[in-house]
Amino acid sequence: MDKIKQTINRYRHAWVLLYMFIYMPWFLWLERREGVKHFIIHSPIDDYIPFVEYFIIPYLLWFIFILASAAYFFFTDQAGFYRYAAFLCTGMTLFLIICTVFPNGLSLRPDTFVRDNVFSRMVEMLYATDTPTNVLPSIHVFNSVGAVIAISHSRALRAGHRKIQYASYALAVLIILSTMFLKQHSVTDVIAAFALA
Repeated sequence: MDKIKQTINRYRHAWVLLYMFIYMPWFLWLERREGVKHFIIHSPIDDYIPFVEYFIIPYLLWFIFILASAAYFFFTDQAGFYRYAAFLCTGMTLFLIICTVFPNGLSLRPDTFVRDNVFSRMVEMLYATDTPTNVLPSIHVFNSVGAVIAISHSRALRAGHRKIQYASYALAVLIILSTMFLKQHSVTDVIAAFALA
């Protein structure tokens, strides 16, 4: 019984994870709502960025990147976890509010793929499950920036795991690029995410 109490006390900061019960229903409602006119986000720079299906790999690695970084701080650095969670939850809430009052979307996705390969088919599956709406600011970019900030401020990682830090920075850059090369986000969404961060 004492071990259970110690475990509960040690991981009492898990209450933060309850935020997903706010975020997910709200986000799913935004994705499914009808009768709303979406403002189309577009930058002239978008027209010069080619579609590159290979970027589906770093795009999907985002999920592991965010979960792994959150898990690292959850189990090793409670104060760091709270700071990281506060950053993510604040930005994600502001994202939800922005998309609620300012419905937005994209018209950047290609109608057909030049190459037929496993990567383009993965992108096709992504397009089928993720609507081109609620894109500004980019949560992929915002959360990646948040992970990089948290990782860069980690004393433990700075002291003995510099390679992990540098690998995280490189992955974050690839993830951010992937949002534009997959036509999931406009340059404008990326800039907005950095501004929000």
